[in-house]
This record gives sequence, C-alpha cells and structure tokens, in this order.
Amino acid sequence: MVPIGFAPVTSDSPVDRVASASDFGIYIHVPFCGHRCDYCSFAAWDDRGALTGRYVDALGRELDTVVASLPVPATSVFVGGGTPSLLTGADMASLLGRLQLSADAEVTVEVNPEDASDELFDRYLAAGVNRVSFGVQSMAPHVLESLGRRHDPPSVPVAVGAARRAGFRSFNLDLIYGAAAESVDDWRRTLDMVLALEPPHVSAYALTVEAGTPLATDPLRHPDDDDQATKYLITDEAMTAAGMDWYEISNWARPGHHCRHNQLYWSQGEYLGAGCSAHSHMEGRRWWNVRTPERYIAAIDNGTDLVAGSEELDPDARRIEGLQLAVRTATGVPVDSLRPEDVTGVLDGLVVPGGDGLVLTVAGRLLANEVALRLR
Repeated sequence: MVPIGFAPVTSDSPVDRVASASDFGIYIHVPFCGHRCDYCSFAAWDDRGALTGRYVDALGRELDTVVASLPVPATSVFVGGGTPSLLTGADMASLLGRLQLSADAEVTVEVNPEDASDELFDRYLAAGVNRVSFGVQSMAPHVLESLGRRHDPPSVPVAVGAARRAGFRSFNLDLIYGAAAESVDDWRRTLDMVLALEPPHVSAYALTVEAGTPLATDPLRHPDDDDQATKYLITDEAMTAAGMDWYEISNWARPGHHCRHNQLYWSQGEYLGAGCSAHSHMEGRRWWNVRTPERYIAAIDNGTDLVAGSEELDPDARRIEGLQLAVRTATGVPVDSLRPEDVTGVLDGLVVPGGDGLVLTVAGRLLANEVALRLR
C-alpha cells in the first residue's frame, strides 16, 4: 500500500523529470555513522548511535512544524548524512509520512552498499522512497582502505541488484577520485566496473582535504591536482561513451535521471532543512540548525530556537552567486556574464556558445574557478 501523498514507482511515473523554478525541496539530516571516513568533515558521528531513537522522534516533531509552514507541497526530498540507511524502514516511513509531497516528488535516500538488502529496500519503497544514492567511492579495496571506507567492492553489485529487484528505476553511484593510493589504472577499473552496472546516474567528486579530518593531518595521503585532472578527463570520456551526459561538473546522468533536488541547490531554489546542522533557503535568506545531535534534541525537547546562524545576500552578491553556480552546469550562463575580450582571450577554449549562453568545455570544467572569477 502506498502512503497518501506518494506516487508508486511505475514505468511511467514522472519521478525523473528535470527540476523547474517552481520546485521546492526538503532536506533531512541523519548524523549517525557506523564508521567515520578519513576525509569526512560533515556533521556526522560514529559514537552517538544510542541517540537514534530520540533523534528520530525530534526530527518527526520538527517536520510536523516545518510541513505546516510550507507554501507548496515539496517536489523533492533528500535524506542525507551521515548514514541514513542506518534508519529502519519504520523510521523512514514515520519521517516521510509527515510530509506533503507533490504526486511526482523525487525522494532520495543515501545508502551505504553494506546496508542494502531486499527487506530494507522493500520497506523504503513502501515508505515513499523512489531514488537511492549509493556511497561507492571506489571499486579498489586498497583505495577504499586509504579513504577509511569499510565496505568491500563485491557489496556494490549486490546492493544495485537489491535496489532493482525492489523496483527502484532511478539510483546514483557516488564516486571519489584522487586518493594517493589510487593509480590511473585503479580509477579506470573502478569506472569500468561501475558502468558495467548500467547506472542511470553517477556522481564523481575529486577528493578534497578538509580541516580537522584524519586526511588533513597526513600530507602523504593528500591528492595531486594533475592526477585528479587526468582522472576527471578519463571520467568524462567514459561517461560519454556509456551514453551519460554531464549536467553539472561532477554529475552525469542518462536522459530523464537528473537529480532534481541537487538542481535546486545549483539554481538557488528554495528548500527547508530538518535535523542537526541542516541548512534552509527561502526568499533569499539562508539559515542553519545547531550542529550536534545532543543540542538539536535538547532544543526540540525544550522548545528553544534551533537556528544557529543565518545570512541574507544583497541583490548583487546573490546575482553573482547564481552565476557562479550556473557556470558549473550544462545550462551555462548568459553571454553577457563574461566580457567578450575574456571569452576570446584568457578564457579561449574554456567556454563555448551553448543554448542561449556560454557553457564550459571539458577543459573549462577543470578550470571552473578561473572562469567564475571573471563572471560579472
């Protein structure tokens, strides 16, 4: 039985349509992990699992308040973390059942491959989830070890098979390239093994060093810029050959499988966040909740303000930010966003005409920050 407000995933369900300006999203943060990866700087903890029940209860109460204030039904939901797949099907149903969603809403949950099972996916699907994002990172055991990941590569095809058996038509495989332990051949093999699974969507991110992480304290494991550039070019070539088009610098998809929720972020769309550290954006204002699960639960229990901080950009800063986000996408930016002398000069070969504006070339994607600095 499908809960009220959710559309069953069938062959003709429009859950994969591209996000539009009228879309509205909800982000739900689950901060618990079985093990914290060496590169992770997110609001996530591997020693707070005992708080899960109280946290889910607090989330439900926040969502009840959030939903009551929404101007329109949400068109996308993203449950991220942390490791959301640590939540049971009953927990997921309890949270998602509180939401008012459009009939074709995209509902994504991040899943670690080792957590996948037929039972979990059956329960998630019944709860209204229609898209999952697997944290794969690499298909080379020694690379996973160097990143502090705990799953093994054989768990990935098993997880994908379980998702397909449950009826998920849309899913993402999330990759990270550039670990010091990873050779170019390692990365090629990872791409070959991932693409052999025929995923509808792949995200591939360059490994970054974040302050305060174990990776940051170990310079011998820091990535090399030239190595990452080489691997990005290999990635784009492999994705294109597999019939997947880039639509944001780090994201490729088959037709109809773009992540609508992420497109909200890239287009300065509106969304509300629930949970500790969750960010929201409405009417040009951003705000974010308290960071730790303990403070979050206490605030909900005591009825005190969840907001830890906020900002509101002036029109000029907001316009420039919008261009800096748009230039990273296949939609590109208006022609007059860059000086003609820059396009034919220092940016020659980095941007080309596309649609109604200018779009990054593959070389431009490698130097996107250089292009963004010249936006006007």
